[in-house]
Amino acid sequence: MDSFLSGAAQIFTLATLIYMLAGSLAGIIAAAIPGFTVTMAIVLTLPLTFTMEPLQGIAVMLSVYVGGYTGGLISAALLGIPGTPSSVATTFDAFPMARNGEPGRALSLGVWASFFGTIISTVVLIVAAPPLAMFAVKLGPWEYFSLIVFALTIVASLVGDSVIRGLLAGLIGLAISTVGTDPIMGRPRFDFGIEMLETGLPFLVVLIGIFAISQLTSEVEDAKSVRSGNALVTGAIDFQTWKVMKEVLLRPVNLIRSSIVGVLIGALPGAGGSIANLVAYDQAKRNSKDPDSFGKGNPDGVVASEAGNSATAGGGLIPLIGLGIPGSAVDAILMASLMVHGISVGPRLIMDHADLVYGMFIAMAVASLMMLFVSVVSMRMFLRVAEVPKWLIVPVVMVCCVVGSFALNNRVTDLYLLGFIGVAGYALRALGYSLAPLVLGERLTWPRTLAALVGFLGILIVTRPSPETLSPGLVAAAGAAIGFAGSAIFTRKLTRTDSTLCILFWLTLTQAIMGLVCAGFDGDIALPSAEAVPGVIVIGLAGLCAHYCLTTALGLAPASVVMPIDFTRLPVIAIVGMLLYAEPLDPWVLLGAAIIFAANYANILRETRAARRAVA
Repeated sequence: MDSFLSGAAQIFTLATLIYMLAGSLAGIIAAAIPGFTVTMAIVLTLPLTFTMEPLQGIAVMLSVYVGGYTGGLISAALLGIPGTPSSVATTFDAFPMARNGEPGRALSLGVWASFFGTIISTVVLIVAAPPLAMFAVKLGPWEYFSLIVFALTIVASLVGDSVIRGLLAGLIGLAISTVGTDPIMGRPRFDFGIEMLETGLPFLVVLIGIFAISQLTSEVEDAKSVRSGNALVTGAIDFQTWKVMKEVLLRPVNLIRSSIVGVLIGALPGAGGSIANLVAYDQAKRNSKDPDSFGKGNPDGVVASEAGNSATAGGGLIPLIGLGIPGSAVDAILMASLMVHGISVGPRLIMDHADLVYGMFIAMAVASLMMLFVSVVSMRMFLRVAEVPKWLIVPVVMVCCVVGSFALNNRVTDLYLLGFIGVAGYALRALGYSLAPLVLGERLTWPRTLAALVGFLGILIVTRPSPETLSPGLVAAAGAAIGFAGSAIFTRKLTRTDSTLCILFWLTLTQAIMGLVCAGFDGDIALPSAEAVPGVIVIGLAGLCAHYCLTTALGLAPASVVMPIDFTRLPVIAIVGMLLYAEPLDPWVLLGAAIIFAANYANILRETRAARRAVA
């Protein structure tokens, strides 16, 4: 009892409470900025605690910790961008709810769920820290492997009705994780000799690219809404305090289950909120009477995700206090802070520094109250983001994403990855998650697919790639070709809302900017000589005419019909090379060209007959 009172006396001082209040605000703001993680905020806070008493410094960092788990909700709900990895699942229902005219309710649900999740985890921490710590340390490789497999099955179930689509998304994620250095053997994997890939793809950069860049790109698709000053979300922006608190408490099973999931996963060394929010969300969906409404603004999804990720804060302290093993990167920083003050962290921490441990328990509860107070006061200000027009908020958030990605490792190459992954995320959003028929307005039927595959076979015959000739440059060229094929589909969509000249202008401007960037990649942009300028102008005008014709054609016919004709440039180039430059004509080129023409003709013939039958 004396240890408890001693810890409480150190926490309930005016200076400590003011510091904790500032820490909660800092954690919320840091997590709300895409790319600025809670860990980064804790690292920046650590030097400020060196002059404080040990418990006072830990209390401040715990406030940043707890506030950070809640702050990721802000951008997830209002922008559709998870502020931290632990708020990924929050985006699934909080953003649709905000889009449906209830941004205030979405934020209120998340804040109250985070508060109760932290309180529940604190209670579990106080009661069960030693036994749970002993249980967690007994988990071996097989148990962790089972957890990862379980997480992968969750990813497949989160996509809705299409399990195949979820499995494909999971395989893409696994493929991304294999890039870099093998953690067992220390050998490079799939870096293709590119230096920036040797350390792997930074998870945060991938997260920002997939969610943030793709979402922001989707927001500016509708030029009219951008010009008219439409906001990202509309509706009631008032923070609903007591009404939503009752709504959260009326979901006791979901709230307690999600909090327990967060505590258990947080207690596993190496696991954390990024896994807990997905597992809690999945369990809520599996046990719901209306699972189909998840992903469309179901409040249970918001409660589960936020309660689950916030409960990992208390769960992560279990192995730290019971065994001296940090449960996450943030817990490792907390341990470092204690060691700076000469406190040995280990199994004897509770016995040797009981007042400190009890003070940490109290600090967790006070930090949750501070988070709630700061949220109730400041969320009204954050909700004003919902009223900011797209033309202003989109570039501001884009800049924050770029700055956050760069600040992670201070590497310019991460920005290249961010751009590439953002484009890939936009393509996945448009093509892979049941949005292709709605957004593109074009069904990819089996006959069209077969014709496209046969035409692609003809291209392979013409190019005849081999492992010996494979190089990073060729892989990049192949990726550019795939991107060009995707651009044809998007161009066809744009022809329904914008003029050909408008599309041509932005296409040319984008190509000019990207061309200059690529030309100066080695730091040397070669300018054409005076004799070459007329030829360059002729080539440029020819390219403009070609793009104009291609854009017009895509406005009149599906991409599956237009692109095989465009691919005939391969045999035409071969013939021009033979006539003008005495290049030998490869018979494989003729065979590939014949296959391309045959696939294209079969596709056009089928489309024409189908159109005639429809008219008849």
